Amino acid sequence: MSTERPRIAPLSPPYSPEASAELERWMGRAATMEPLKLFRTLARHLPLAEAMLPLGRYLLSRRLSVDAHDREVVIERVCARCGSEYEWGVHAVVFGAAAGLSDAQLQATAIGGCTDPAWNERERLLVRLVDELHDTGHVSKELWSGLASLWSAEQLLDLLVLAGWYHVICYVTNGALVPHEDWQAHFPAPGPPPTPGHEP
Repeated sequence: MSTERPRIAPLSPPYSPEASAELERWMGRAATMEPLKLFRTLARHLPLAEAMLPLGRYLLSRRLSVDAHDREVVIERVCARCGSEYEWGVHAVVFGAAAGLSDAQLQATAIGGCTDPAWNERERLLVRLVDELHDTGHVSKELWSGLASLWSAEQLLDLLVLAGWYHVICYVTNGALVPHEDWQAHFPAPGPPPTPGHEP
């Protein structure tokens, strides 16, 4: 766990009316917890936060064409490959179990590869997708063929954008050194970097 001071300090209450309204949009009106430190960091630049919210909201909504389980496999793997313990740990707590990820699968997103026994054949394809995009910026023909046999063109577009979006989020958390939440999960030992998911 990093003990470094944040490079861009999250907003602290009392918030301005404009920041308070934006944080409410990010958290949802029904939220009872303090706004996430990531959101409070983004709220330092309200035009940026306002621009980012629609896509972020879509990717976590029921409008996304892939189910929550597939979504969280991709998100957790992206966050682990990027070394963003903040975002990995927040998603592990808030979405992991609810999306059907077991403890073994969460651990495998951080320190396993696509051959980890925690994964079934479908999930292995998702891990490989994240890893190939992370390592090369491309998807091999062989992997794409496997993906296209299980997911539609619309779903594949969602998966590609999902992986890219969480790179953006990880760049913010890592670059700005967003402080950890008190309640988030932490990478399992020995921690990142995980084994690449695709075979040599």
